[in-house]
Amino acid sequence: MDALALARWQFAITTVYHFIFVPLTIGLAPLVAGMQTAWVVTKKERWLRLTKFFGKLLLINFALGVVTGIWQEFQFGMAWSEYSRFVGDVFGAPLAMEALAAFFVESVFLGVWIFGWDRVSKKVHLASIWLFALATNLSAFFILAANSWMQHPVGTIFNPETGRAEMESIGAVLTNNTLWAAFPHTITAAFLTAGTFVCGIATWWMVRLARSRRPENVEKARTVYRPAVLVGVWTMIIAGAGVIWSGDLQGKLMYEQQPGKMSSAEALCEGTEAAEFSILAVGPLHAGCEDVDHLISIPGVTSFLGTGHFSGPESYLPGVHDVQEQYTERYGDTTASGDPVTYTPPLAITYWSFRLMIGLAAFSVALALAALWFTRKGRVSDNVWLGRLGILAIPMPFLACSFGWIFTEVGRQPWAVVPNPTGIDQVRLLTERGVSTAVPPGVILTSMIVLTLVYAVLAVVWYRLMHRYTVEGVPDTVRDESPEAQSPDDADRPLSFAY
Repeated sequence: MDALALARWQFAITTVYHFIFVPLTIGLAPLVAGMQTAWVVTKKERWLRLTKFFGKLLLINFALGVVTGIWQEFQFGMAWSEYSRFVGDVFGAPLAMEALAAFFVESVFLGVWIFGWDRVSKKVHLASIWLFALATNLSAFFILAANSWMQHPVGTIFNPETGRAEMESIGAVLTNNTLWAAFPHTITAAFLTAGTFVCGIATWWMVRLARSRRPENVEKARTVYRPAVLVGVWTMIIAGAGVIWSGDLQGKLMYEQQPGKMSSAEALCEGTEAAEFSILAVGPLHAGCEDVDHLISIPGVTSFLGTGHFSGPESYLPGVHDVQEQYTERYGDTTASGDPVTYTPPLAITYWSFRLMIGLAAFSVALALAALWFTRKGRVSDNVWLGRLGILAIPMPFLACSFGWIFTEVGRQPWAVVPNPTGIDQVRLLTERGVSTAVPPGVILTSMIVLTLVYAVLAVVWYRLMHRYTVEGVPDTVRDESPEAQSPDDADRPLSFAY
């Protein structure tokens, strides 16, 4: 393979792998902070036990996310140096803000939270986890600001002397309408992931303890795990509504800014009114959309996603052929090297990633409804199928988020920086022009193989640690280690780290 293909594979592997950890950290941090708040306010020990249990899982996930995220910076400089040269003045600004304003705050206050259980007051300690949760979400905002600029460049001018995009207004970049659609969609999806994670684990434990029929186990299921189940359920319900709302907003912006992505998501060849949404299609999507049969379709839904109208002239969506013709007329049919340009993203990946993003989230819906039903009126369920559903549902929103990211990135191809349809046409970059010209394919291949092996080892470590502490469950007792709870005899005891 050539350098471009290898660089694409490396970017896909590192980005998708890193993004597995991101949603859980973003969503679980506020939930752990909420559990600790409940302990401070109500003084009920169960919330402290849940805080330490899910807090430990949060720390494992966050650590792996940091390790896997560091490589992103290196690969931009190594495999995508031409991209970095073109967009560095703009792309680097939100990344620097993320490092200085968000990641620094994350690290400082996470340290306070880990080591401050017996050294700072309850209120200061509680504030530290909330600041960590806030900084985690702020970090996502700045990362999405950089990505949204690639999807819809604003606040930028093209300097013909340097051949680079240059920052004109950081305010425009941070108020990009694409960003303000992507950010709530990402955050609500993260909360859906975290809610499913909490509910799935707590449901499994509740059923397991209830089935033992031992009074002390049933009581633990009722007083500890059932409240955690409800935290997860209501998080999923609220976050799910947010995902639907923000996804609808994104779809309509996508139609305006990247019509080819919306048409490719449906494998729609020709422009049409009342475009259907196909649940199942068969045919050679890899070759184009002409011979694809849409077997099961819902009339007008794709048009509604793009335009807000189910039928009529306002519901018209251009097909992939229309977009190809428009882009060819505007940007040419060949690259600088003379190769033909296909402005249609890979149809098979775009089509199926869009459906998997939506379909896999249905497991969270099923878990939320089932758990809500089986725990109604204070009940503790011993239904074995509910416990199995809890475990089955846990990985599904992780996969849904990953497929959503794949859809977002693959659907904008062949562009690394998509041209803004309202102007600044020169601020655009084809993906093939962003790859490094000085790095030989062998170097990229070697780094990709080494990195993939390292990631495989990290995946095993992550799974073993998460599995180990999950099956240990919530501790039966915990000690309030805050200074307010210490007796005079505790003053000289050794420093106790909560984790």
